[in-house]
Amino acid sequence: MNVFLWILAGVLAALFLGAGATKLTQPRSKLQSTMGWVEDYSDTGVKLIGAVEILGAIGLILPAVLDIAPILVPLAATGLAIIMAGAIITHVRRKELPLAGFNTVLLVLTVVVAIFRFGPNSF
Repeated sequence: MNVFLWILAGVLAALFLGAGATKLTQPRSKLQSTMGWVEDYSDTGVKLIGAVEILGAIGLILPAVLDIAPILVPLAATGLAIIMAGAIITHVRRKELPLAGFNTVLLVLTVVVAIFRFGPNSF
């Protein structure tokens, strides 16, 4: 189970790192062509979401690898689950149901990491 959780955390970290870096480095006008939801948020809001996703991705891996405050791993997973809950709400409001479905999968996976790293497979 530990190996599965490491793989899952690694995949999630890669996804959130890529998504966050895109939001953080690209201008909002360029993101609108692929991420229509950015119309609903300010430039600062989009950059903040990107920064939080990057920090969450780092938090899924780095504390456990360095064995420094490994409790941050399930906390990062919980934070990313909250971000995904917000993403689901945004996509449902915009009637972007396939994107809401993808975010639901990410939400479930982050919750799995959080539950198992808080509980039976903690560090």
